[in-house]
Amino acid sequence: MTDQNTPRLLDFIGAFATGGLLTLMVWFNGTLAVTGSLLFASWVPHVTGSLLAIIVLLAMRPKKAKPTAKVPWWAYLGGISGAVTVMLTSATMNSALAISGTIALGLAGQMVFSLVADKWGMMGLPQRNPTARDMLALGLIMAGSVILIFFGGV
Repeated sequence: MTDQNTPRLLDFIGAFATGGLLTLMVWFNGTLAVTGSLLFASWVPHVTGSLLAIIVLLAMRPKKAKPTAKVPWWAYLGGISGAVTVMLTSATMNSALAISGTIALGLAGQMVFSLVADKWGMMGLPQRNPTARDMLALGLIMAGSVILIFFGGV
């Protein structure tokens, strides 16, 4: 029997697949930004994603859940921050950063925010101090980002 914290092969496959899909999405959005505009590049994935979600919901016809708790105000910021993220990644993908620098900085930002959220227990998370392993991972991601951005085109 394996420990729940031990990564499985499926976990690695899923991580690599989502990373590949993220890169593909940034590339598509950057191409949309070049042929259209940043706003267009943001609207296309949001509209197509919304349409797909509606189709899936209509096909599955889930039962309506009774609200048990009030939704926190910050839960509604996901759509706004998602649209801004798509516009910014589309702009930076077509700059000197290119696709790898854009993804590297996004990953570094997510890592920093997750450590801050853990440290102060933001968004209802339990408080957890960063470990030496967390800081090592952050350092490696930052070092990789610096190498990609400043030495990637050499």
